[in-house]
Amino acid sequence: MEQFQDLTQQSEFKQAQKLRNVRYDVRGPIAEEAARLEHAGHRITKLNIGNMAPFGFEAPDSILVDMIKNLPTAQGYSDSQGIYSARTAVAQYYQSRGMRDAEVEDVILGNGVSELITMVLQAMLNPGDEVLIPAPDYPLWTGVTTLAGGRAVHYICDENNRWWPDPEEIESKVTPATKALVLINPNNPTGAVYPREILEAMVDICRRHNLILLADEIYEKITYDDAEAINACTVVRDTGDDVFTITFSGLSKTWRVAGFRSGWILISGPKYRAKNYLEGLTLMSNLRMCPNVPAQHAIQTALGGYQSIDEFIYPGGRLYEQRNAAYKLLSDIEGVKVEQMDGAMYLFPRLDPKIYPIDNDEAFVIELLRQQKILVSHGRAFNWIDDQHFRLVTLPAVEELEEAVAGIADFLADYRDAFARA
Repeated sequence: MEQFQDLTQQSEFKQAQKLRNVRYDVRGPIAEEAARLEHAGHRITKLNIGNMAPFGFEAPDSILVDMIKNLPTAQGYSDSQGIYSARTAVAQYYQSRGMRDAEVEDVILGNGVSELITMVLQAMLNPGDEVLIPAPDYPLWTGVTTLAGGRAVHYICDENNRWWPDPEEIESKVTPATKALVLINPNNPTGAVYPREILEAMVDICRRHNLILLADEIYEKITYDDAEAINACTVVRDTGDDVFTITFSGLSKTWRVAGFRSGWILISGPKYRAKNYLEGLTLMSNLRMCPNVPAQHAIQTALGGYQSIDEFIYPGGRLYEQRNAAYKLLSDIEGVKVEQMDGAMYLFPRLDPKIYPIDNDEAFVIELLRQQKILVSHGRAFNWIDDQHFRLVTLPAVEELEEAVAGIADFLADYRDAFARA
């Protein structure tokens, strides 16, 4: 009968066009190839994602105990912005860092910083609005900006100057369509930690061009040697308190509970100028009902009392020693240049194009994976501008890093030899 159309002639169902230019290659084709190799029985050394638990970094017992004790009362929805005690703890945390006017109403909890980035940008951007984002970046910022109908405009961080951004270059990219400036400090993927003078310059750009400052500070407690991660909101407060600022942080890294999905934002600066926007952000908060309630109960315990992350970031601590070992091992490979990280848990080495003439960094990383069973992320996954970089996670123990970097070195030696014979 005519009403029963031939199924072979029906059109296929396709993804929305708004996803056409959205990328998150950290979990893209390379990770899919790694999964295929694992299913075939190979053991993969995963140096591609900052997931601390598989490497033996565990949450403090006090966080787990507090979360477990509150499970009986965490079975229903909470307030859409989060439970009061956890939001109070976040507000008091920033008060202790100099933000004396921080209040509970200024805090929204989320299912990790990732969800909050999505909420904040979806509520903020109209089609064509531009957001200044660092390159290299944490790629979710670029992906969500695009998904929200905006346009990601990347400012370049200078590898020859400790991966710090150039405020003049940032300002040169401001247009009438620019809505916000993203600051990732400490930076993922470079490990850079920005000094006060750069933060002040970026705040001043926001002030003079009426931009919203979006400060991603999830790694703020993971710094090394003399590096200090200064909260951007405190710089705003010290220089006029006239820049509307949203600060992002959470428990995933410092407190080693990435799977709990427990993050927050602090809203500060001239909130009276953002009343309409904040109504939209509240709507976004309501649409997701509420954050993960059991994980919210971990926040108050995490932010108060002894900060166990200090055991890892000082000399003798795992993160500190692994950071130094990975840096030295990579630096010893011919044609590899790497800037030592001052914060976070990543290195972003460069391969000399005269020795390694790579024209497709994704293909290069996939071949490394197939030959050495070592998984890293290619540089363009972080919206970087060339094919000569990759990101390496420094979470494995020193012995594991030595083995992994030796595999990378062997692969690069074969690559050099093949190029020399060509």
